[in-house]
Amino acid sequence: MRCLYCHNPDTWGIHSRANNIGKEVTVDEILDMYDGVKEFCSGGITCTGGEPMMQPEFLTELFEAAKERGINTCLDTSGVTFNPDNTAVFDRLMKSTDIVMLDIKHIDDEEHKKLTGHTNKNILAFAKYLSDLKKTTWIRHVVVPGITYDDKYLHRLGVFLSGLKSIKALDVLQYHDMGKVKYENLGIPYPLPDTPPLTKAEAAHARDVIMQGIRDGLAEQLKS
Repeated sequence: MRCLYCHNPDTWGIHSRANNIGKEVTVDEILDMYDGVKEFCSGGITCTGGEPMMQPEFLTELFEAAKERGINTCLDTSGVTFNPDNTAVFDRLMKSTDIVMLDIKHIDDEEHKKLTGHTNKNILAFAKYLSDLKKTTWIRHVVVPGITYDDKYLHRLGVFLSGLKSIKALDVLQYHDMGKVKYENLGIPYPLPDTPPLTKAEAAHARDVIMQGIRDGLAEQLKS
């Protein structure tokens, strides 16, 4: 995706070695690196990005090997690659995944397209898929002034979340513009030059609205 507030534009070139950002490694090399610092970890690894599901086979091999060593596994994903009509790759991966941290960028499909360039339908389908699997899920939602900081959308998000049965945490994240320097270094115009960072008070309000949406959604479910 190309989220307007993305603070990692350096991860976009997935087929390039621009600026020597990344290097190829094996599963064993990653787990050996983990073993070298495991005393300072809480017992697990998190794969994030960019989008880790761009490499599903490697990711699955890594998580399966990690579980063999007794290492907890967490997937931090946007869910954008999920295909509800062909879940075989995800079915295998989920067997070795302990926690999924799912970013829901925007609850409204048309607004999601404006924000990211993609529909949110497969992302919301992934959330429901995780719920059906009873997979422990943490929902993450970035609140951006003028985009997602809107009571109507925040409440809709809460109502949607009320239908999911495996959510264990909700992270309401404040939009910040600390990625501007990366855009400058890469020679890319920053998409939200005039958008102010979200305040703590606004973030607290956003969380309250989402939680009210969850309560309202659960109340409607009890009526039906």
